[in-house]
Amino acid sequence: MANIENQKFFALDISGKNYLSWVLDVKLHLSVKKLRHTIEEDNSTSNEECAIALIFLRHHIDDDLKYEYLTVENPLELWQNLNDRFEHLKAVVLPKALNDCVGFLTIQSWF
Repeated sequence: MANIENQKFFALDISGKNYLSWVLDVKLHLSVKKLRHTIEEDNSTSNEECAIALIFLRHHIDDDLKYEYLTVENPLELWQNLNDRFEHLKAVVLPKALNDCVGFLTIQSWF
């Protein structure tokens, strides 16, 4: 099936390895489209806004994740499900990235 709209950024990998950058990309793009409120608690979202946001989210996740969350019809629910699934990666990825950054800065100070 042909894509209706080209992907704006890399889809969320089923392993979650790009979850942190994906979250930032989604938030930025939904903000630009004035749809960020669709993934926030206690929002008043029209059916049309929900549909557009859900299409956008599903368009930017791995096909296997699409099938796994096939019955989810609310962008907030999909957002929360993905967060529950991949949130633990923050505890793994962020400290490693910080350590790599500190190591890089230490090496740079030698020169």
